[in-house]
Amino acid sequence: MKITFLGTGTSQGVPIIGCPCEVCQSTDLRDKRLRTSILIEEKGKVFVIDTGPDFRQQMLRENVKQLDAVLFTHEHKDHTGGFDDIRAFNFIQQKEMDVYASERVQQALRRDYAYIFSDFKYPGIPEIKFHLLENKLTTIEGVVFLPIEVMHHKLPVFGFRINDFTYITDANYISEIEKEKIKGSKVIVINALRRETHLSHYTLEEAMKLMEELNPEQAYFTHISHQLGLHSEVTKELPPFISLAYDGLKIEL
Repeated sequence: MKITFLGTGTSQGVPIIGCPCEVCQSTDLRDKRLRTSILIEEKGKVFVIDTGPDFRQQMLRENVKQLDAVLFTHEHKDHTGGFDDIRAFNFIQQKEMDVYASERVQQALRRDYAYIFSDFKYPGIPEIKFHLLENKLTTIEGVVFLPIEVMHHKLPVFGFRINDFTYITDANYISEIEKEKIKGSKVIVINALRRETHLSHYTLEEAMKLMEELNPEQAYFTHISHQLGLHSEVTKELPPFISLAYDGLKIEL
């Protein structure tokens, strides 16, 4: 299985023209973080988790020419804002895109992109085939995804385990029942927004404590805001088995 980090940032972490902060002014490409998303290649199939506002740019950067399904963690715009650009794959592949989302997320997408789902199909709009994503094993194109329900303040969000790889973003609480699904993962990706306490995200310290508890062989932090600091500096504070992810990072399991 091959994993590509399409984006590792947040809407608070995307470089802004003219911003004087050291992260936005950094020349280190690892500090140039687009909105959080990930690409998974397994058994000849290609999946994307979340289509944020930078989805088109991420697909072009990674030269992605095949996309078999899209899965959504939740409905916030920094994870759904690129939904319309699925249309490019409709055109290339000449078929609907299979989209897996909870009922709540499907409702949000239907509301936010009403023109896609209207009775009148304007030529060229994305062609979508929804599949209900529930908190149970789901097989997509022969690949088994195990949803993990985490809490983003009071909003349920899905993480996913695929084989020995677990991916979780936008969380600040995981129940003991859901942690059992994660245990034994060789690689875990978890959000670490910043150092200061946040209403709905793990801080750097909280994410480190959680990884010490779950004890994977390797952990990566994602959904990083510019408030966390420079990649090169934060890395010095991390134990050997934890790394900051960065846009374009590729790993294989």
